[in-house]
Amino acid sequence: MRRITQLCLTVAALLSASVVLSQSTLTGTVKGSDYNEPLLGANVIEKGTTNGAVTDFDGNFTLTTKASSGEIEISYVGYSTKVITFNGNTDLGEILLDASEFGLEEISIIASIAVDRKTPVAVSTIKADEIEFKLGTQEFPEILKSTPGVYATKSGGGYGDGRINLRGFNSENVAVMINGVPVNDMENGRVYWSNWAGLGDVTSSMQVQRGLGASKVAVPSIGGTINIISKTTDIEAGGSVFTTLGNDGYTKFGLTYSTGLMDNGFAATVSAAKTDGDGYVDGTQFTGVNYFVNLSKQINDDHKLSFTAFGAKQRHGQRQNRHIIKTFRENERGTKYNSDWGYKNGQVTSIEDNFYHKPQISLNHYWNISEKSSLSTAAYVSFGSGGGGGTAGDDRSKFTSNDYKIGNYGPVDLDRIVRENKEQGALGSSAIFRASRNDHNWFGVLSTFKTDLTDNLVLLAGLDYRNYTGIHFREVTDLLGGQYFADDSDVNNPDAVLQVGDKLSYHNDGKVGWLGAFAQAEYSLDDLSAFVSINASNTSYQRIDYFNYLDSDPLQETDTYNFFGYGVKGGANYNLNENHNVFANVGYFERAPNFDSVFLNFNNESINADAPNQKITSFELGYGYRSTKLSANINVYHTIWKDRTETAGYQQPDGSFLAANILGVNAIHQGIEVDFAYRPIDELNIRGMLSLGDWRWDNDVLGVNIIDEDQNIVDTVDLYIKDLHVGDAAQTTAALGLDYKIGPRTTFITDFNYNARLFAEFDPSDRGTPGQDALEMPDFGLFDIALRHSFDFGPFDATLTGRINNLFDTEYIADAFDGATIQEALVFYGFGRTFSVGAKLKF
Repeated sequence: MRRITQLCLTVAALLSASVVLSQSTLTGTVKGSDYNEPLLGANVIEKGTTNGAVTDFDGNFTLTTKASSGEIEISYVGYSTKVITFNGNTDLGEILLDASEFGLEEISIIASIAVDRKTPVAVSTIKADEIEFKLGTQEFPEILKSTPGVYATKSGGGYGDGRINLRGFNSENVAVMINGVPVNDMENGRVYWSNWAGLGDVTSSMQVQRGLGASKVAVPSIGGTINIISKTTDIEAGGSVFTTLGNDGYTKFGLTYSTGLMDNGFAATVSAAKTDGDGYVDGTQFTGVNYFVNLSKQINDDHKLSFTAFGAKQRHGQRQNRHIIKTFRENERGTKYNSDWGYKNGQVTSIEDNFYHKPQISLNHYWNISEKSSLSTAAYVSFGSGGGGGTAGDDRSKFTSNDYKIGNYGPVDLDRIVRENKEQGALGSSAIFRASRNDHNWFGVLSTFKTDLTDNLVLLAGLDYRNYTGIHFREVTDLLGGQYFADDSDVNNPDAVLQVGDKLSYHNDGKVGWLGAFAQAEYSLDDLSAFVSINASNTSYQRIDYFNYLDSDPLQETDTYNFFGYGVKGGANYNLNENHNVFANVGYFERAPNFDSVFLNFNNESINADAPNQKITSFELGYGYRSTKLSANINVYHTIWKDRTETAGYQQPDGSFLAANILGVNAIHQGIEVDFAYRPIDELNIRGMLSLGDWRWDNDVLGVNIIDEDQNIVDTVDLYIKDLHVGDAAQTTAALGLDYKIGPRTTFITDFNYNARLFAEFDPSDRGTPGQDALEMPDFGLFDIALRHSFDFGPFDATLTGRINNLFDTEYIADAFDGATIQEALVFYGFGRTFSVGAKLKF
């Protein structure tokens, strides 16, 4: 018996030894070749098996193979798969995966992408895979809601009406760039996300640079910069078809196809999608078509061309008017209530709506001048067409009168208004639908020269030219049964009898010119990296008014008024060791006033030629930690905003109303931000963030004399705003998320987002006497979940995704405008529970 036992032990030992001998241990570090950054979560699979490993925060992996020799396959979304042969225990060292899209590396030069542990700014990056997984029926800005310093909402709830605040600043003070090209409105600085509906379908990555950011060009980055990099074209041939279904009739379907990079150096990608739905909020039905085309050509080793065109044509109903809480509580539609729609001929008809089409077309040329120098140039054009619907006429109050509602809080009885307009016969319509159009023509060139002065010092310099014409007018869109609409707003046609398509109320052009130059020096040696950047720009404004002035009147066209702006910033990052790094940045810039701060009162005579620049100073300190399982960042910031654009109205002796600028309105935005990601095991990633802001108005502005053109004091303004909280965004936000890989091709995620200290928006000009702080809305927390499963479907790679947002149907106030009490505040409620399911087939 003893011999048998010894024999068994011997055989077992021999078998174990043979298994060990047939195994190999492989190690390595996976990075992306575009930014030379570690790739977290890259899959390393022993080819022909399900045996694999996942890279950690530093891109490192260790894989024990089942065979002593063979091949491993390394893959990561957005990068081409690489196959590597192994034989025995091997340290594969640094493994670079090439970007799967042609031309991304060159775009990053123009787009000023921040690099982890090198660029000294607070930054968060979201890749295309995460955007596709989480977006569903959410608004595009909401994909950033778990980012420190961000507050994103759906606003009124219409398709594309979402908004985003960054460190307490609204979109006028947050630079949004697509492939390095600024897209903030040239007249008022705002970003209208409905113009970019469908952008999530063609985004390769989205990077939020909080604070001064890494952008070299002069942009309004007081709160930060949102840098969106669109897809270019895929290196490998293939495509996909996809569809999404969601709550309230949400339907989306689309396709993408890429030729891949062909032998002649040509590559093309096309994508298109159509989206329709009834809208979560009453009367916000929508329809949209978005498209994307990229044509790229590798001419030779030194020259590459890339042509890109994308856009979204959409129309959607809106909820423009906030209401007090009581209104939502007392009507049967609850938080979905919307007063801005009605029935006409039995059809849902929007009283307030939005329609727009803004194609963005660019031609990029990349020139490798030498081994040390390159020139990247983007020439672009955008033609915007559309606007927002509303009402006009002496009897337009009918649209808001309870007498014209169908039941209590019901939709508007538009058929009754049609009947009454018809009964007026030759008197024409007294209540109509109109559209306020904001068309534009925008041309620009952005060119960046890069050269390595030494092994450690890089110089970037360039020019930024923009030419913009905004075309503003109202037009009749529906006479609502009447024969015509009479309008006397045009002095060149004071007895106008208007039909659908004719202009009314106003017609003017705003011309904006921009010429900027920038230079940036970047130094890098071992663990130290630093930069110094300067920029200067001249902004010119001109106004042409076709309605208020005769065609023969020289006042119809103003002179051109120029405003000089400049900025300087710098920063440094030091990697203390492989785990710890610290950074700091500081900057000051002066920003030209907006168009309406120069041309007051919507005419060509009340011109504020000496409108002051807004002045911004910012400081920031940050610390980062990286290890195999934990990645964490903490940063503190302090931003001083001086001479914020503020106006006060006054009445002249003749009864006319004018407005004037108020100087000295200052605000301080400061806070601390923490974010982390912890990966205890390969299958689980835990994410979190905490953002504590302290955003307040800095000072009272007392005894400001408003002086008319004859130098007479017509009014004295007092603003009691010192230490009042800045409203319109939650000053405390937190998030906790979990990504769990249930199986090799199945992933579950959940996110909790908490928002507190949300103060109501208010106009500082209304605080003429000492009073209370801005109203604080109740805090709230929301849970989102999503599940994705991939599988083989014949020759296709198939993916199914399900999402639920606001899982527990939490009721909360997302937006508010100030009132004496919370019961008197005008609010928008956020969405309740929503869902979507999607399917995608890749070929």
